[in-house]
Amino acid sequence: MAKTARKIVPSPDKKNVKNEIKNIGQKVGGRIMKNKAKKQPKFKTEKNESINDDNVVVLEPVRRSDDLPLSLNTKWINKQRVLVIASRGITYRDRHLMNNLKALMPHSKSEPKMETKDPNLVLNEICEIRNCNKCIFFENRKRKDLYMWLANVSNGPTAKFLVENVHTMEELRMTGNCLKASRPFLSFDPKFESDPHWALLRELFVQIFGTPKSHPKSQPFFDHVFTFTILDHRIWFRNYQLCDEKGSLAEIGPRFCLNPIKIFDGSFMGRILYSNPHYVSPNKHRILIKQAAAKKYVQRLQAKQQRQLIKPANHETYADLDQYDDVFETIRPEEAIGPEKAIFQRKK
Repeated sequence: MAKTARKIVPSPDKKNVKNEIKNIGQKVGGRIMKNKAKKQPKFKTEKNESINDDNVVVLEPVRRSDDLPLSLNTKWINKQRVLVIASRGITYRDRHLMNNLKALMPHSKSEPKMETKDPNLVLNEICEIRNCNKCIFFENRKRKDLYMWLANVSNGPTAKFLVENVHTMEELRMTGNCLKASRPFLSFDPKFESDPHWALLRELFVQIFGTPKSHPKSQPFFDHVFTFTILDHRIWFRNYQLCDEKGSLAEIGPRFCLNPIKIFDGSFMGRILYSNPHYVSPNKHRILIKQAAAKKYVQRLQAKQQRQLIKPANHETYADLDQYDDVFETIRPEEAIGPEKAIFQRKK
């Protein structure tokens, strides 16, 4: 068989092939970009365009609520931690009040109930274990009287109050509401600046009830306010919601009244810095109420006896009595008593 001759084709240069591919791509890409540019509409603007003053909308001034909230990455400096604890034997209303305060204080920590036999100094060790520098201790006596202890665990002082007129959130059912873990404003009566002991209690309230700035569990804004008012030598606590920019308020709850008893120098111990002269213990108050009720009973018995002396016998009226009825009534000598005996004595 005869062999066929092969045709030898020279191999193309690689650089020339790459350049040709680039040129083809630029041509195709340029056409595509030109087609897209044609599809985009062009808006014409008139040079001599006038603006009517009637259609201009005047914007309101900038409000504080328009500001952006602070980022959560800010430094947390004020590291206040409050331990909220109660003793055994508290009533259901006292427990609900404690839970309400926990919900309003995102910087608080909870702990199981403390035994009644343990002294109050045990609370210092519990706070140290829980890494807390403030403490709110609810103590119940006789299942009737509720006492609240507010203490600065590190160096003192400690304030003891009698809690009166307690009304919880569940009991009141007010229209106000606030977001959980938001920070509160603290409003104090001007009377807190009148005496040193009121000023000391004010600083204690600020450090305990004030939520620290940039706390990890708190919201970075304010939507409610705590008010502390002094009336009748007592501190009245209220919680209100900030409804709008004008400052209208709606009560949230809870409500309670703090009657100060004593202020101690240390943490649950130390010398007495202040003692309330207007304080009356609940036991003494109950005794006074019983004495007042007994006094009314004694007065009622005395009035009844007085009426029996004045009232005529046998249900007779004064109209039926005759002044000469006892003329012929004689007394025998052996029955004479007192000055009547002189009638029967013989004259010497």
